Order: sequence, then structure tokens, then C-alpha cells
Amino acid sequence: MSTLAPALDGALVEQLRVAVHGDLIQPGEPGYDEARRVYNAMHDRRPAAVVRAADAGDVIATVNFAREQGLLLAVRGGSHSVSGYGTCDDGVVLDLAGMRGIRVDPAARTARAEGGCTWADFNHATHAFGLAATGGVVSSTGLGGLTTGGGMGHLARRCGLACDNLVSADVVTADGAFVTCSEEHNTDLFWALRGGGGNFGVVTSFAFRDADFSTALSPTRTTRAECEANIDWVRRFEAALRPHSMEGGVRQLHGPGRPGPGPDQLPAEL
Repeated sequence: MSTLAPALDGALVEQLRVAVHGDLIQPGEPGYDEARRVYNAMHDRRPAAVVRAADAGDVIATVNFAREQGLLLAVRGGSHSVSGYGTCDDGVVLDLAGMRGIRVDPAARTARAEGGCTWADFNHATHAFGLAATGGVVSSTGLGGLTTGGGMGHLARRCGLACDNLVSADVVTADGAFVTCSEEHNTDLFWALRGGGGNFGVVTSFAFRDADFSTALSPTRTTRAECEANIDWVRRFEAALRPHSMEGGVRQLHGPGRPGPGPDQLPAEL
């Protein structure tokens, strides 16, 4: 559908445009269709404005604008949201993709990442120090949406969910206040961010507890014989690795025109 989003008050929009350091894009302006597009193509929506935030100050200004104008505010990180929370019709989209700074503290074994980071960003930064935390199985997934939604990942057996490794977060609340929450400060908000369902504020940065992690392997096998050989290799590798730990998983995929294997075609034991 190609209906136009409603126009906002021009003077008020210009005030917001001046107040933010990042870009503000409206319908009819160059780049609007690109700015409104999300990774999840199920959701084709037309916001009245897209703000590409550059820092927490931009987030505060945008939250205040949306609240004062009574507009729906959608917050976008990696834009993978199945339910479409990263976009909206007729409201304001706050795009955090420009906020992707990460600081790793190897001595404390923690990492603080801004709200627009993807798990590819986070993994790249932490791996340099031999560290990792539970993240998404798809590298382009946004760190924020996965963490606030719980966060299943490859390291979940060892480290728990992504939200289990969260130690603090900087949040802009609906009234435009900037607060930090943790187990010691603003504890109710900290509890809510870890799987509470959303709509508690805009998280501008997350601090995670990291675990030692050095090597990631992703072998691919296409036949039963190759699959069995790979499982045998994994068993021998795991035995040689002890007493250190190893995480792993098995996934069955098949392409168009190639039916998946039946039970008699799979290895008898994993």
C-alpha cells in the first residue's frame, strides 16, 4: 500500500530537526523510503518522521517530541522484530542504528554497547579480548531487541539468556529522563528490562557480563556419512578439550526441491 503519512506541524518538526545531531527524514524527502524500510519485510509502514539518533541527547529530544505531540513512537535497533515494533504508521520512528559504540573492559570482563549495536558488532569487539556473552544466532539481529525480549543464543546453556548477563542499562524513560538501572539502582526498571515485555523506555546502552571464549567453529555437512563423521569429530574434540567447556548445536536445513531426510537417514545417536 502506498498511502502517504500525514504531515506534521512544520515549525515543530524544524525545532526537532535543530535539536538533534542525527538526521530527521519525512515523507517526500530524499532517502525516506530507505529510512522507513525495516529488515523484516512483512512490515511496510509509513511513519510521519524517522529520526536517526546520533547519541542519547537525540533520543531524549525525540521522546519528548513524540510525547508532547501525542504521537506513536517506534524504537528500532536491528529492525528484525517479527511483530514490527521497529516501525509504525503515522508516528515517529527512532532509529538507533547510528549508535553502535562498544567499550570492552577485559579486566572486569564486561562490555558496554550502545543501543543500535548488532550482535555482529558486539561479538567482533569482545572476541578480540577472548570474551563473549549470549547473543543472537543471526549476527544482524539488534542487541537491544533480543536482550529486552529475553535472548536465546548459542551460549545459553553455559551463560544463560542474554538478559541474564545484563548488569546495567542506561534508559530514557517516557518523561524524557535519563536514568541508569542495575541490581542496585532503579531495580524495578532493571527487572522490567529483562523480559518484562517492553514499553519501559529507550535503552541507549547495555552493559553485559562476559565469559571467557576463544574459538567458534561452524562445520557444515550435507550427507549422512559426512554428518556422522562430523559428530565423531565433535566427540573427539570435546574429549581433548576437557576440562574446558564447549557449546554446540545441530540444525537441519534443506533447500527447495530437496526434501529433508527421514528418520532412517539420520545418525542414530548425537
